[in-house]
Amino acid sequence: MNTAMLSLDQALDQLLSSAQPVADVEEVDTIDCFGRVLAAPIRSDIDVPPRDNSMMDGYAVSCADVAASGARLRVAQRIVAGSIGHALERGTAARIFTGAPVPAGVDAIVMQELCEADGDQVTINHVARAGEWITRRGSDVRSGAEVLSAGTRVRPQDAGLAASVGAARVLVFRRLRVALFSTGSELVMPGEQLPPGAIYNSNRFLLRGLLQSLGCSVTDFGIVRDDFDATRTLLREAAQGHDLIITSGGVSVGEEDHVKPAVEAEGELNLWKIALKPGKPLACGRIRNSATGAAFIGLPGNPVSAFVTFVVVVRPLILKLQGATHREPWAEQRRAEFELIKPDSRREFLRARVNAAGGLELFANQSSAVLTSAAWADGLIDNPAGNVVRHGDLVRFLPFAGLLY
Repeated sequence: MNTAMLSLDQALDQLLSSAQPVADVEEVDTIDCFGRVLAAPIRSDIDVPPRDNSMMDGYAVSCADVAASGARLRVAQRIVAGSIGHALERGTAARIFTGAPVPAGVDAIVMQELCEADGDQVTINHVARAGEWITRRGSDVRSGAEVLSAGTRVRPQDAGLAASVGAARVLVFRRLRVALFSTGSELVMPGEQLPPGAIYNSNRFLLRGLLQSLGCSVTDFGIVRDDFDATRTLLREAAQGHDLIITSGGVSVGEEDHVKPAVEAEGELNLWKIALKPGKPLACGRIRNSATGAAFIGLPGNPVSAFVTFVVVVRPLILKLQGATHREPWAEQRRAEFELIKPDSRREFLRARVNAAGGLELFANQSSAVLTSAAWADGLIDNPAGNVVRHGDLVRFLPFAGLLY
């Protein structure tokens, strides 16, 4: 391997070590907190559930009254969710429904399928056990417990948990402000005429969607032609009021690649070669402005290279800038149903799909220009440099479900 190349882990360490999370916070309604990062922990002031309650529709009984199957009891009360019954008298049962509070004197619920109702009487065809089908007070959350820590990026289930302990509003970091533009005189937008030598700008749609899925506030500056002065002017404009600037294309050192000199004129730049396939070139730096400056990331122009570099490098950076504490992607071990006899000398991220048997199939064309491979796939195989894959080997698989949000 070329010793001038950084490994992916080295690049991430360097990138993340200098990244400073946003400091501004705001309070939002819990119902609107999905995808936001908590700036303070959420603690519960109550037990959840607040009372013992029934897991089943059935009959609430005292085990002492149903020591043998066939016991016949008078149904003395009816308790539905949201109501409160009274203490159970010995020799009686209470008709009870799922979620209803369990009254004093009850130590078991017998599901209705094991009972025979007859007017105000019920026959219990079951020997009840103490605690059967009762959810105990505080069995989910105890009062005073921390249910979500600061730095949690809120998922729907997290928002539900916050609501379950009565949190009506939560403190979150403000949204990351990201400026986005594409470079290239050859780029046109869908709906426009496609002149000879031109291509449609897929990266704009791809990267904007990725940023929005991460909860960023995105300002889309569109396309800048291959011109040094135009690129420099747009960088200066994008640096105002944004935390991060992301571009695609123009980060190489060719005569028509103007991003590198423009960034150097407006700030500072590192142009890294990462031992990564696809996506070897990555530009990172900072654009000066009147405040602290905006971080800059320049992605490759090939769409799959831009996509892979974003999800494995830029995503962890964005999560750190947002204040999230967990940034590792979800990984699985899955069986390869293909062979890779000539692996690359770089760490490679292969587009793959899970088949009906749970194994992984590889897209036939792994070129960095074939965006079809990313749309077809369910995720990426993280294959170490030089690693031969045989049919049946276990490989590390990163599902898109854990990379695209």
